[in-house]
Order: sequence, then structure tokens, then C-alpha cells
Amino acid sequence: MTNVRKGQAPAKLDRNEFHLRFMRKFYDPSFEQVGQQLAAVEEVAWKNYVESHKAPITVKAGPGFADPDYDLSVEWKEAHDRLLAAEARQKDPATPSRVLLINASARNDGSCPSEMSKSYRLSKMCEDVLHDAQIETDLLDLSLLTSDYERRIHPCKACVSTAMPLCHWPCSCYPNHSLSQDNDWMNEIYERWVQAHAIIILSPVYWYQVPAVLKLMIDRLVCADGGNPDPSSTHGKKPEEAKALEKDWDYPKHLAGRAYGLVIHGDVAGIESTRRSLSDWLDWMGLVAAGPTSQLDRFVGYYESYADSHDTLEKDTAFQQEVRNVAQSVANTVKLIRAGKLVQPDLELPRPRPK
Repeated sequence: MTNVRKGQAPAKLDRNEFHLRFMRKFYDPSFEQVGQQLAAVEEVAWKNYVESHKAPITVKAGPGFADPDYDLSVEWKEAHDRLLAAEARQKDPATPSRVLLINASARNDGSCPSEMSKSYRLSKMCEDVLHDAQIETDLLDLSLLTSDYERRIHPCKACVSTAMPLCHWPCSCYPNHSLSQDNDWMNEIYERWVQAHAIIILSPVYWYQVPAVLKLMIDRLVCADGGNPDPSSTHGKKPEEAKALEKDWDYPKHLAGRAYGLVIHGDVAGIESTRRSLSDWLDWMGLVAAGPTSQLDRFVGYYESYADSHDTLEKDTAFQQEVRNVAQSVANTVKLIRAGKLVQPDLELPRPRPK
């Protein structure tokens, strides 16, 4: 068996350092009036941290799992069951077609920028086109990470790099209640991806790359590409068991077959490379490009004023129409896929390198 390398992680915090970090959440002087209550809560949190209460409420895995007697996190099991139900709805030919629109901007008028994003406005243009095509839409606004209370997408912990079966579908790394790694948005986001027949990502380029809010979601979707739907097969996070399983792993692509479109915009540089990296990622997961007009990168006000960028967008009617064409291309592709008239030509080919 492949060795499991150890020795990087630091020791647990001491009591004083834990206290300092715990109290940073309560910096506002208004919390002083509940100091005694906070001290009591802190003592419980310290105990849970020391004892590593990652998933304090569990349920037996039950039939259909490799180890029916394994104690699964109730939160993971509920997310797992919702994904199964969402997949059933998505595959039911009687359900309406559905497109997930992802506004990948970190900006909205409820946070520091005090103005809505252009990506959001472009998302609404796509929404109108899809509604006209009798397709349901679901707008996932990732800017809520910067403006909503306690809304988070925690970073990927890279379980895949230890062994693919250690990466569970959906992700079982969160919540980790002992580390206060909670309020993770991804279980809801997984469900929204699974329910969709197509995805359109609309993203600005801030600094030669996708915004951090989008990258957080992308990294956490690694479990959709080869992830293990049965944590009992690795008894949670047992690396030795996962490494042994990987020898015969088939790397299931949980989101394959959905159509996709891209709208990438910027003002100076980086739009083409960003569009290419996103299309490569979606292709890798087995999604289906909706034709050349479904992948768009354009500058909005090349080297022009940031302050006037919304006005520039309103004047660029050609760009607006190109965005609408992305949505229409995706709508057309969804209808062909669901009617059985568009089949991926490489769908049945064996993968000699399935990783």
C-alpha cells in the first residue's frame, strides 16, 4: 500500500490562543454586556475543538452504502439525498428545462462598491432570452458572498491529491463544527448545478483571472468530477482506505451531459485566457459546449473610465446582442439534448486515462 505522508499540520491551539481567536468575532463593544454568556459558550466551543466534534449529529448509512453501519453526518446525508432527488428531476423528461445562470462578479450595491455589477445586468439579459424560450432559470449570484451575513464558500482541502475516493460527492469536508467551519453554501450550490440542464457563467476579469468568489466554487466542484458518493467506503477520511480504492476507481462525472455557455468581460486584459480556462474546465467535466456563439469574451470600454463603464455597456448594443446569442445558443442546445437529437460523439468511447 502507498505510504501516507505525515508531519505538516501544526498542533492544536493552546487555550489562550483559542480564546484570542474566539473573541475576535465579538470585537464590537456591544457584546460586553453578554460577557459571561460568551465565556460559557467559549468553554463549550473549546471542548468541542479539543475533542474534534466535526460532525456532532450522525445517522447510520443504511442500505446501499458499502458499510451500512457507518455513522454518516446528518448534514451530509441530507445533502446526498437532495442531490439524488435533484438528479431524478433533471432526468425526468416531463420536467421543464432549466438553466443555471451564474453571476461571478464579487460586486453588488449592498457591499462596499455600492453599485451593481455589469455581470449581473448581463445575467438578466440572458434570463429574458431563456424565459422567452420557455426555459426556467435559476440565478446564482456569487456576489452574495461579499454582502450576506455568514454566507461562505470554504476553500477546497484538496482531498483528491491524497486519493480520489477521499473526495466525497457531495463534499464531506464541511461543515466542520469543531473548527467553526460552518454556514457553507456549497451543498445548496451542488443541488442547483445538478437540477440544471445547462449552465451559463457570466464573469468579469479583475486581475487576469476569475474573481475569487467564482474560484472558490470551481475548486469545491472537484468532487463532481470523479468524486466518491459513498463516504462509508473510506470510513470518512481514512487515507489508507481511499488509496487502496483508487486502484480501480472509475472517476464518475456527476455533471456530464449538461450544456454550457460563457460570457467573459473585462476592460484591459485577460479575457481570452480566462474564457479558455473556463471552457477547458467545463469540457473536462463532460459538459457540452453550445456552439461557437456560446463562448464570448469582450472588452467593455477598453482602457476607458471605470466610473463610466455602465454607460459604456448601455451604448454597446452589439455586445448586448452577443450576450443574448449566448443564451439563445444554450437554449437551442438544451432542447436538442433533451429531444435526443444531440448526442456527444465521444460519449461511449473508453477513457484510457480516466483521471
